[in-house]
Amino acid sequence: MPKLTHIDLTRRESQIMEILYRRRRATVEEIRVELPYAPSPSSVRKLLEIMIDRELLAREYDGPRYVYFPAAKPEDASRSALKQLLRTFFNNSPGSAMAALLDISSTKLSDEEYRRLSSLLKRTREQGEER
Repeated sequence: MPKLTHIDLTRRESQIMEILYRRRRATVEEIRVELPYAPSPSSVRKLLEIMIDRELLAREYDGPRYVYFPAAKPEDASRSALKQLLRTFFNNSPGSAMAALLDISSTKLSDEEYRRLSSLLKRTREQGEER
């Protein structure tokens, strides 16, 4: 399994990344109108600049304005979002989060998914015992 880059996103950065992964590209105003409790356009621009400096986003000039798009891989950003979700709703418990996911899923696990999850659980448990 390839090693993924570790990135930490703030809640607002996670919201922006979600918007940009869904839309693929967006202007400051398009991002701003989708943000909950939307800050001013200058605040959004400043946050986007910080995210560019952190290599999370890129931008290109398109007519009269810049258009922003994700530079970080979705897999890397999703790990950060999941960590925040674990902290916020599951008291940092991966087991509680997995149980909730399995509980709300309307589809049955395939044999391949079951084997993959079993292998991950076994490896995680063994790593915990080694510490």
